[in-house]
Amino acid sequence: MIYMKKAAKKYPRRFGDRPDGRKLRSLDPLYCVSPYIMKKRSSSSNLFSGTLDITEVEKYIRTKRAEGNPKLGMLHFFVASYVRIISQHPGLNRFISGQKIFSRFGILVNLSVKKELTIDGQETTIKAYLEPEDTINDVYEKLQKEIAEGKKIGDTNGTDKTARIIKFIPGLALKFVIWFLELLDYFGCLPKSLLHISPFHGSIFISDLGSIGIPPVFHHLYDFGNIPIFLCFGTKIRRMVTDREGKTQERVFMDFTLAMDERICDGYYFSRALRTFRHIFKDPAVLDLPPDNVINDVD
Repeated sequence: MIYMKKAAKKYPRRFGDRPDGRKLRSLDPLYCVSPYIMKKRSSSSNLFSGTLDITEVEKYIRTKRAEGNPKLGMLHFFVASYVRIISQHPGLNRFISGQKIFSRFGILVNLSVKKELTIDGQETTIKAYLEPEDTINDVYEKLQKEIAEGKKIGDTNGTDKTARIIKFIPGLALKFVIWFLELLDYFGCLPKSLLHISPFHGSIFISDLGSIGIPPVFHHLYDFGNIPIFLCFGTKIRRMVTDREGKTQERVFMDFTLAMDERICDGYYFSRALRTFRHIFKDPAVLDLPPDNVINDVD
């Protein structure tokens, strides 16, 4: 929870703020009203799919592995790209809670991890706490640390242990517990310890479906918690492409899907962020250095 304290120091706490984010007060009226009209995250989501040319990224990853990051892969690249996007488009790091719009403190990337690649292998969720200034090397180190901890056999993190306890609560009592937690979350009173371990609270949930050999699905957003974006990417696809000069060459592509809470920002803002996303895939070396400047969200 140190990341929350560090990020919150930039902004004095005001009435209406939450432990994980500050309330945005200067947004247009339409933004402020829309969460009351579109109450649920699942029914307020836009779905988007696209294809990325990852030929240059493949070369870049091979170079980074040779330089001392042997396990660096597409997952790390997607996460590092998202962090860079947030540094320039902080509106994507907003979330809706209690029908209010908040700007999140820090960047929280949620991932599902299979402890063993078997049908009965235990699955857990890890959370990587990142900063807008992080380079791909920073992302690699932080992510690998969390993944290694998450893959240990047994209930190794707070998410596993809490889920194990909740499992033994009788059904009717559990319905009341979940309702009470939702009530606390609505008013921004959920304990920091629960926010810290909850797989339903974060900036984005990323699913690497290519690692299990399937194409990306359109994953729903969770109504519980406050994650506004779900990104899935799939397997690599090799295609023959003809360039403008009529020459044919093999290129590598990857499909991805996004589910996005449309209440956090408008379509033009999303489109500018996607343009930055595609630019990074054309010039992956930009992730080697911190951004020239970090843009802060509105008040």
